[in-house]
Amino acid sequence: MMRTRAAPHDVPTWRLHLLRAIYALVVVGLASVVWPQFFGRTQPWPLAVGVKSCMLVSFSLLSVLGLRYPLQMLPILLWELLWKLVWFGAVAAPLWLSGRMDEGTVATAIECSVVVLVAIAIPWGYVADHYVRKQGERWSTAA
Repeated sequence: MMRTRAAPHDVPTWRLHLLRAIYALVVVGLASVVWPQFFGRTQPWPLAVGVKSCMLVSFSLLSVLGLRYPLQMLPILLWELLWKLVWFGAVAAPLWLSGRMDEGTVATAIECSVVVLVAIAIPWGYVADHYVRKQGERWSTAA
């Protein structure tokens, strides 16, 4: 039996508000930290710093859309959760296990640990229904 597509009302209102709070946290946090650096720079950035800054500004702008469309913008929160989990697993954990974490890595790990709030806010049943169980879109024109 094919499962029908879940409607947005299947996600409780409190969960939508929780998602909006996460999007607002991203917008306010990045607007207060990254935007002044981005718009107030006086010299060209090194490549990695410029890429990171542009990605963070873009993430904050997309998070503004999340305030209005919290479920439609879930992929950006999933991306945020996933890259931080990958970073923890590939960078921080091996350094920590070998006893070689430096101050910068510790500081980044602390900053990235806020992603726990994202994991709590995500409606995982909705994610499973819409990104795992739901039939994908066609790859070619219908015959």
